[in-house]
Amino acid sequence: MGQLEKMRTNFQQSLAFGFSVICKVRFFFIGALVSGLLAFDCSVFAGSITGRVIVEIPSNNKAGSDTDEYDSRRYKFLEKVDYSKFRDFIVSIEGADVALEENDKRPQAAVSQKNGRFVPRILAISKGTEVSWPNRDAIFHNVFSMSETESFDLGYYKNTDEPKKIVFDKTGRVDVFCSIHADMTCVVLVLPNPWFAKTDKKGEFTIEGIPAGSYRLKVWHERLPVKHLDVVVDENADTEVEIAMGFGALPKI
Repeated sequence: MGQLEKMRTNFQQSLAFGFSVICKVRFFFIGALVSGLLAFDCSVFAGSITGRVIVEIPSNNKAGSDTDEYDSRRYKFLEKVDYSKFRDFIVSIEGADVALEENDKRPQAAVSQKNGRFVPRILAISKGTEVSWPNRDAIFHNVFSMSETESFDLGYYKNTDEPKKIVFDKTGRVDVFCSIHADMTCVVLVLPNPWFAKTDKKGEFTIEGIPAGSYRLKVWHERLPVKHLDVVVDENADTEVEIAMGFGALPKI
């Protein structure tokens, strides 16, 4: 092989080696960039909503003013509504529909049947959640619903049986009963996204991890009209609200 041919071969080999190195470096940086994007914590752009829900007692509420009648045999055991003891308000973000991705882990929740009651009696979940219904009593219970959102009958089973489960794929209210025991009822609220909270004993709540933006807040209670409130969530900030629930929005007839 002549000198010129050797120089040409060496040049081609050097060129191929350099191209290989450049490609490896480029793929390394691209891979690092993709990994960084996948690992990026989107919560840095999120905010939160904290607040308190109060109940406005109807101005024309005459409960207790006719004490003599309530002391009579006919009404002695008639229980009056104590609005100050209202609990289990569900505060949620309305209209922001978040669907489960194929590789997402399905959310889990549970409602126990204990001492002849459903516990909790009010359950808020996001769409796609699987709810387990374990029987903690030594007697048979049943779980069924006739709701349009989700209708089902889990049959009869005891605490020695495997808990029945059901996935709630539609948003809405689901009223659940036991076909054996009259006082066993509960409500499952299936919400469109994970940004919701149940109030504590003081009526306070916190919803975290909400992407920055403008939203419509919805407050639900089983014995009061739904209340809506427009809110703005800023990045890395907490939006504080106080929400008064009552009958003022209902049409008077």
